[in-house]
Amino acid sequence: MNAELSIVELILHASVLVQLIMALLLLISIGSWATIFRKHFQIRTERHATVRFENDFWTDRDLGALYQQIRDGKYVSGSLARIFEAGMGEYLKTRQQKPGDTTAMLDGSRRAMRAAYQREMDGLERSLAFLASAGSVSPYVGLFGTVWGIMHAFRGLANVQQATLASVAPGIAEALVATAIGLFAAIPAVVAYNRFSYDIDRLSTRFDSFMEEFSNVLQRQAR
Repeated sequence: MNAELSIVELILHASVLVQLIMALLLLISIGSWATIFRKHFQIRTERHATVRFENDFWTDRDLGALYQQIRDGKYVSGSLARIFEAGMGEYLKTRQQKPGDTTAMLDGSRRAMRAAYQREMDGLERSLAFLASAGSVSPYVGLFGTVWGIMHAFRGLANVQQATLASVAPGIAEALVATAIGLFAAIPAVVAYNRFSYDIDRLSTRFDSFMEEFSNVLQRQAR
């Protein structure tokens, strides 16, 4: 009984379609875990880079020197540093082209930072759609495999004169493994998606706050 009801035996004795569904769910699970680890390290690195740049920005008020370090590649930059680089670069360029035009300098800097912000957010949010899809679709894929497996098990009873629980239980158990694998693939993806979305929203708020504060700094310097 233990051998018959082991997970491996249940998978090996399942129908071909159910086995294909299980293989698909396994691939989705592997892809989800790979995405989870990659996004975890990406967000953690980005969080540390953001904290470091904020400390450097507010400690050393020589913005020109900081900007030059980032441009020369001497500063380990993250998203916030690249947003600062875009805004500062546009500010300096506009100041050379239109000296004394404070409005043009500030507007150009804000537009440049907003464009850089969108690029950085696209990079941070990349692969989140896959986690969302894996978390929402995997249970239904597993359920389809279960329904198909149960139908296959009951069709097999047509040639049996006396149906008993012992004759139908292995087939139903094989089918239920598909649902279990679907949940195994979906639950980590949903948890990771919610966590990463929260972390990215917090980073987005910090980026927005920095852009406003940096614009105020540039406005005071322009005056």
